[in-house]
Amino acid sequence: MRRRQAIGAGVAGALAVGLVAGCSGSGGGGGGASPSATPRATGSTGPVRSVLTGEPGPAGRVVAVKIDNVAAARPQTGLNSADLVYGIEVEGGLSRLMAVLDSNHLPPVIGPVRSARETDLQLLADYNHPVLAFSGAQSELLPVLKKSSQLAARTGTRDFFRNPGRPAPHNEYLRPKGVAGDGGTAQDIGLRFAAKTPAGGTPVTTTSASMPSARFTFSWNGSQYRVAMDGRRTAWTADNVIVQHVIVKESRFHSRTGFVPFSETVGSGTAVVLRDGRSYSVRWSRPAETSGTTFRLGGATLPLRPGRTWIILEPR
Repeated sequence: MRRRQAIGAGVAGALAVGLVAGCSGSGGGGGGASPSATPRATGSTGPVRSVLTGEPGPAGRVVAVKIDNVAAARPQTGLNSADLVYGIEVEGGLSRLMAVLDSNHLPPVIGPVRSARETDLQLLADYNHPVLAFSGAQSELLPVLKKSSQLAARTGTRDFFRNPGRPAPHNEYLRPKGVAGDGGTAQDIGLRFAAKTPAGGTPVTTTSASMPSARFTFSWNGSQYRVAMDGRRTAWTADNVIVQHVIVKESRFHSRTGFVPFSETVGSGTAVVLRDGRSYSVRWSRPAETSGTTFRLGGATLPLRPGRTWIILEPR
């Protein structure tokens, strides 16, 4: 069973029942997990495991939610219920998050929800038509999102609501259960998992990743990584961290406010994988939008620890 718990984070009194943050209690050094927690192949007699986390049980439908990550938006709600969290550069060199949720363990509420970017289209193309929930988008990008055959765009439905106890525009939240049925079932996105710590790597307790005006720090506490953002500790944790070095160029969907970043996740490059208090320098590869992303060390795919993963798309 997935060990997920719910805690409150950033909840206004009038909405205290609705705004409950999903947090994980994913455990320590892999005890009790199978040696190889990859999805069961056709004809195999092994246990079924999630393609997104390597944990027991199949993954459900996928809901990806764009999450605000400026100081006024913190603390966010529901991030520890996400199977994966991406950190993505946006205007001004700031960061925005994308939480990838599995319909089998949704938090009651997640947010604050913010707008979509071109990066999201490419990033989600290998997820089998997931829901993308967001608060809005650039005027030329919005119809592209709504017509996309690669995802189900959801914005402004009755499943979104405002928290009057927080300032706009950092106060829109989503009840993800209402949109989860519109997403495709999770499929293999290239990740592999194993409970045993891989050979190699370097013992490292703290690692940072930066964007021009944002910083993530991940600190190993002996059982998982604690997440700090822009120098401030948060309630969020991860079992694995991937700092993926990507090319950032200007989006084809421009803004009057200036440069709009587009982070390329198709191609190849270097990355750093953190698990079990060790750091591994690897190469990532994604040949096409519909291909999964592999992270390889010495020619072999480096397995992640079964559990939740943060992936930071750090500019090269």
